[in-house]
Amino acid sequence: MRRVVITGAGTVNPLAMDVAGTYAAFAAGRCAIGPLQIRDVDRLSVKIAAQVHDWQPEQHFERQRLPLLDRFAQFALVAARQAVAQSGLRFQGALADSSGVVLGTAGGGLTTTDDNYRSVYAEGKSRVHPFVVPKLMSSAAPSHVSMEFNLRGPSFALSSACASSNHAMGLAFQMVRSGMADVMLSGGAEAMLCLGGMKAWEGLRVMSPDACRPFSLTRNGMVQGEGAAVFVFEDFDHARARGAVILAEVAGFGMTSDASDIVMPSTEGAARAITIALQDARLASDQIGYINAHGTGTAANDRSEAAAIHRVFGAQADRLMVSSTKSMHGHLIGGTGAVELLACLMALQSAVIAPTMGFETPDPECNLDVVPNQARTARVEAVLSNAFAFGGLNAVLALRRM
Repeated sequence: MRRVVITGAGTVNPLAMDVAGTYAAFAAGRCAIGPLQIRDVDRLSVKIAAQVHDWQPEQHFERQRLPLLDRFAQFALVAARQAVAQSGLRFQGALADSSGVVLGTAGGGLTTTDDNYRSVYAEGKSRVHPFVVPKLMSSAAPSHVSMEFNLRGPSFALSSACASSNHAMGLAFQMVRSGMADVMLSGGAEAMLCLGGMKAWEGLRVMSPDACRPFSLTRNGMVQGEGAAVFVFEDFDHARARGAVILAEVAGFGMTSDASDIVMPSTEGAARAITIALQDARLASDQIGYINAHGTGTAANDRSEAAAIHRVFGAQADRLMVSSTKSMHGHLIGGTGAVELLACLMALQSAVIAPTMGFETPDPECNLDVVPNQARTARVEAVLSNAFAFGGLNAVLALRRM
């Protein structure tokens, strides 16, 4: 099987509009969670989120194109542009035929859906814009990315709740490794910060009214975020032949299903996904230096994930660095794994470990080194990125330093 490497990365997220800015925010421990600024925010009980502020779509897209682009697709396209620019690739001829895109999203064009429901049901309008369907569909983002870059290979969207990005990137990795594609753009995008989206999450009663404090005994829930990150996954021999700068190697991928409960996570399912990722990457547990945790800030998730890490790593779990960057950029749902992979790349490239911000009193049931409140300098050879979604859908990526 072929080796797979990352040769480009791009992002738009609450911390920054690019990768360099995101790395700087991680290193500084900057938190982007603050007062939510949306229409009808006064109707919400939870009034905080991590938003992409000052987003000006007219600066990125021609006016006639905007009616086709929901906010989540805008984020994805701009992130993809950054990733492709860094990679130096031009998709023409045979390379275009062997290149594609797979992006994760949970809500797709939820902002478009929310706006048009308001128009029809609240404002009594009898018709909507003719582009509503192509704008709201989850596959809109990969479709627009494929058209912009002439990607004529496998191109589709994937939705598995909070694991969508990791599942998308795992499949992209497998497609390049198997020879189905030479290059795949992959990652995820989400924009659910609208009245309908926030009301739905309020109903679950898992949202914090003030902050995201993963693994802390004083945590009281998750905080929503929005944004996107996209990566160029490329066959190693192809990248080496053209002299590409390699950011990291994608070494392995594991996915499992709890097959037990629609909202309560399973320690066993998470542990099996981690184990499979290690086996697929041919990495021993003691080679992992850092784990970017799913770490939502809810009691059930944090405790089951901590237990899964202890189950897989045993005594070594006490020495592992494990942090949740959701404490800074919020939970991007279907896009969260992609933005969190940036923290993994930063650890491998720059030897800087992103912290878990807002950490207060340790939870005895989450006995881990969570890199509390301050970034740490540490050289690591391999890392894991965890994603454990509602429905018991688990996806773990393993990366290795090149």
